[in-house]
Amino acid sequence: MCGILYFTHGLCSTRSAYFLCIYLFWFLRAWVSLASKNRTIGNAAKGQIITNFKNTVHGFKKFHGRAFDDPYVQGEKPKLPYSLHKLASGNTGIKVRYLDEDKVFTIEQVTAMLLTKLKETSESALKKPVVDCVISVPSFFTDAERRSVMDATQIAGLNCLRLINDTTAVALAYGIYKQDLPTPEEKPRNVVFVDLGHSSFQVSISAFNKGKLKVLATAFDPYLGGRNFDEALVDNFCEEFKARYKLNVRENPRAILRLSQECEKLKKLMSANCSDLPINIECFMNDIDVTGKMNRVQFEELCAPFLMRVEAPLKAVMEQSKLSRDEIYAVEVVGGATRIPSIKERISKFFGKDVSTTLNADEAVARGCALQCAIMSPAFKVREFSITDVVPFPITLRWKSPTEDGVGECEVYSKNHAAPFSKVITFHKKEPFDLEAFYSLPQELPYPDIRIGRFSVQNVVPQPDGESSKVKVKVRVNVHGIFSVSSASLIEKQKGEGEDVQMDMEPTVQNEGRPEDQVRDRRSEKIHLNFTFVKFVFQPLHTILRFQSDKEKQDPAAGGSKPKVKVKSTDLPILANIIRQLDRGVLNDFVEYESQMIVQDKLEKERNDAKNAVEEYVYDLRDKLCGIYEKYTTEEDSNRLTMMLEDTENWLYEEGEDQDKQVYVDKLEDLKSFGQPIQDKHREQEDRPRAFEEMGKKIQLYMKAVELYKQKVNI
Repeated sequence: MCGILYFTHGLCSTRSAYFLCIYLFWFLRAWVSLASKNRTIGNAAKGQIITNFKNTVHGFKKFHGRAFDDPYVQGEKPKLPYSLHKLASGNTGIKVRYLDEDKVFTIEQVTAMLLTKLKETSESALKKPVVDCVISVPSFFTDAERRSVMDATQIAGLNCLRLINDTTAVALAYGIYKQDLPTPEEKPRNVVFVDLGHSSFQVSISAFNKGKLKVLATAFDPYLGGRNFDEALVDNFCEEFKARYKLNVRENPRAILRLSQECEKLKKLMSANCSDLPINIECFMNDIDVTGKMNRVQFEELCAPFLMRVEAPLKAVMEQSKLSRDEIYAVEVVGGATRIPSIKERISKFFGKDVSTTLNADEAVARGCALQCAIMSPAFKVREFSITDVVPFPITLRWKSPTEDGVGECEVYSKNHAAPFSKVITFHKKEPFDLEAFYSLPQELPYPDIRIGRFSVQNVVPQPDGESSKVKVKVRVNVHGIFSVSSASLIEKQKGEGEDVQMDMEPTVQNEGRPEDQVRDRRSEKIHLNFTFVKFVFQPLHTILRFQSDKEKQDPAAGGSKPKVKVKSTDLPILANIIRQLDRGVLNDFVEYESQMIVQDKLEKERNDAKNAVEEYVYDLRDKLCGIYEKYTTEEDSNRLTMMLEDTENWLYEEGEDQDKQVYVDKLEDLKSFGQPIQDKHREQEDRPRAFEEMGKKIQLYMKAVELYKQKVNI
């Protein structure tokens, strides 16, 4: 299980749509093996790790959206049996041998291969096309990483309805089935969800009321997971085998891979047994058999540095939520690594209560994704359940300002701010301007680049009188957890005749959570028109913002005809330069190439099926010639046909091992030209008694009919 990733999928069929739910990354092993003729994905690919390790890709989830020079990528590079490559864009690529050529694939392309496999599996089961999907990602994924996953879904021909955080999916799977949740008016039920998977540790606290959940806080250790415990065992036995057998295991990639597989098995056994457990590998290196042993106490001592890291995220999430331990209703644990007894003990000790394992440790996230699919389906009726997630890292906007330092900035989303959420910022500008979005706290970010992107607001012009124009900019963290400057508009004022000086605007902010969960800034209810800097507007959906001038408010009863202010809103174009996102042209090229690889896989499958059909026919006919077909052929014909079958079998393993599909089709037809007459004789012999019996029944039936007719005529 070295690497990222396991996949599972859930299918929700509706009257009008079929939804594919994918959990990155559980169950379908996220391994991709590339060969001279096709791609192998999943468990079959993992089976090739020893024989084709240079071209079998795994452990790449956290490479999404990362540069080749990223410290994390460089730290992982020595551990991988395949080669990483620096792309022209600076991103990370994977170099393999495919179709007898050296190829470099992006991380998005490799993930798309996994998604394509799931898509094909789902379509095969449903007998219908599958397009829509829900994908879960770690809660600590940054904007660049999330956009990278979204690009992968497009390459695979999928429409991602939502990127949902792992722990949020678990919370949904937990809450939607609970019948005893507090009513919306009552105090919510606070539940901690701990997910310790293969490569990361995530914790969240969610507040539940009937029909809704609200994520209060999240914390994580992106570099702590089950694989750390595997690697500790590998390091231990590498040193032991070097001392006992004089073997330098690190120099042999195949040996390391075999040892990793055995250490993973040993780790699982130690979770259920306290006694000494052996590890035995035959012909490990240089035809030498190696043995070793370990028990749980030794294992815990060996992994003490990793066990000490468990408490930090637990403490952080409690501090962020501002809850006491007494206010925690339950602690639910999921993820394969939570099966390690010492992990459970530390979690239980921290919260002062037993951990709960009511959720399936391996499938909880997948269930949550499937439920989210059903909720988002317009035709699938499920219990209403709203979700309010959080922004894991604070986001700040920066722009050029007439102030002394020449730069203005403001934090638009604080840590654990509700999401999805939109906000409107009002600027007063005379010319086009740029907005730079970045993460505010680099020390908390598990990613070396704090930049999100640069957004250029175009076509800004001054008012006719030369004054600055009011520009309203809408920023948004969407349902995928991705930040964007979604729109900008230029507000122009034109004077006319009228009684009132007021301006009506459509709603500027939409929070997709329930109204009681939305944040409202009371200052936004009355905004002075002569305001000259930046203003935030936080308003629920379906509200009308009404603005009045100071003069109106001072003399509301003044009569007579007054100049009427007409407001014209003009949409402005926005040019977005997003960090590490694929260009549209490059993305289209990847979509086309993925289609070509799908065709190649299909052709190779058809070729293999044709070859297997020949082999199957040879074995089947040879067995029957000595059995049920024996009395339907002469000894001479039987010997000649048996010899032909043996020649065909030898041909399959020699000259015919790698032939075109049509060659196998022709070979099968040749064999059937000799075998089919014998098969027809056997079928005729088998069918004759049944046909004779049927004929007798029909004769008797007609004879009765004739007799009845004669009796009727005589009467």
